[in-house]
Amino acid sequence: MDKSWIKADRDSLQYEIGVENFLIFAEENAKNPKKIRCPCSRCANFKKTSVNAIRGHLYESGFSLGYLDWIWHGEEVGNFINSHAGSSCPAKIPTHVSETVKVCEAAYNDGECDNESDDFMRFVSDAEQPLLEGSECTKLESVLKLHNWKARFGVSDKAFTDLLESVGSFLPKGNVLPPNMYEAKKTLTDLGLEYVKFHACPNDCVLYRGPVLESLDECPKCQISRWKIGKDGKVRINVPARVMWYFPIIPRFKRLFKSADTAKLMSWHANNRSKDGKMRHPSDSPSWRNVDSRWPEFGSEDRNIRLGLAADVILVTYNLPPWLCMKRKFMMLTTLISGPHEPGNNIDIYLQPLIDDFKKLWEEGEPNVYDAHSKSYFTLKAVLMWTVTDFPGYANLSGCINKGYMACPICGDQTVAKYLNHSRKMCYLGHRRYLDRHHPYRRQRMAFDGEQELGDAPEPLSGEEVLAQQQKLEFSFGKGGKSKKVEYAWK
Repeated sequence: MDKSWIKADRDSLQYEIGVENFLIFAEENAKNPKKIRCPCSRCANFKKTSVNAIRGHLYESGFSLGYLDWIWHGEEVGNFINSHAGSSCPAKIPTHVSETVKVCEAAYNDGECDNESDDFMRFVSDAEQPLLEGSECTKLESVLKLHNWKARFGVSDKAFTDLLESVGSFLPKGNVLPPNMYEAKKTLTDLGLEYVKFHACPNDCVLYRGPVLESLDECPKCQISRWKIGKDGKVRINVPARVMWYFPIIPRFKRLFKSADTAKLMSWHANNRSKDGKMRHPSDSPSWRNVDSRWPEFGSEDRNIRLGLAADVILVTYNLPPWLCMKRKFMMLTTLISGPHEPGNNIDIYLQPLIDDFKKLWEEGEPNVYDAHSKSYFTLKAVLMWTVTDFPGYANLSGCINKGYMACPICGDQTVAKYLNHSRKMCYLGHRRYLDRHHPYRRQRMAFDGEQELGDAPEPLSGEEVLAQQQKLEFSFGKGGKSKKVEYAWK
């Protein structure tokens, strides 16, 4: 069908004939001729209305220039990457499929939409417009590239606004590049990249969160100023000395279920995995089965999320198949901490917002989460199954000792250690006790360290003892001779 009329003058005969031919074509291919998606530039195929109303919209607002393939009005497209003909949630996919479309599809794919999905897809319809007529680069793609450049070189907001104004003046009229920093930020906010910014003590004592701490100008523990001190020694009010950015996890978990394909994969561990007794997936582990048996209400809902937390505060979703759960697009960064040095043992301070979300998801759950696969609402819960760390990170994240005379988390008080005076290092001995009871080396004490009375190896903790430790974790850290204890109760 000829589509050259779309760019014609709306007062011309060519545009009038094109509109009537389009309405005839759409009415013939519509399932319900009384409710057809309106392709005007304002509705962008989100609203369904009558033919007469669509005719008025097309003359008033014009035809959406980004809607090149009329997939919502009966036209078949051979190179359309994902067929969503049965979907009621429109998505504008141009012939040139950019990387931003794939980003959007990872969050919202198809299925019936709630209000939040409509807002997001309306943003996609607007952001995927060509930057200018005939350009293969989209508005969203341009903004993402410029934002990446701004972050890489530390460009200020004022300089970035000046850059956008200068670039916009070089482009032909009719381009959709945001004119200033405010509009560019607004575009990315609609994408769902929301975050919460917390001020932190420079000594990692507290986060200034909550009604009490937010009003303070200095740390209640070390009395250091909350604000940055300039080179002249003056305090720069409202310029925080240290900042943490937290990316809320609950909205992102909800977004996983807005894609029908992803929502189906979130139950893969219950419906599609092989159950032959072999370890193929974390759901085959005793820990997974233990959670299901101890909390049957949680285990009865296959869509409840099982999580792993890496030491660099990245969440891994284990509901997904093993070939997807470690993919980058399904791994969630939760926290960014400013400063040249890592927090070390004080990381518990920066985990507080994440722990609060974990506790909410475990105790109460998130109600009214829409599942695009089953087209239903449910209460979403989540549990943190494991942490993924190296040995130094294990000590920082769990509060266990990993240095000195009792560094082994398995042996504990029975660790056999000796300090080497000349090298000034710890040496861990006593490995003979892990041999079989009647092994000949167990009697050759003088051939080894020769001093330690070696008993039997310490028995590993039972499942009940492990769960008892998981129910109550104590984080004990010390700094500058002052100790602090933060205790979290886990149910």
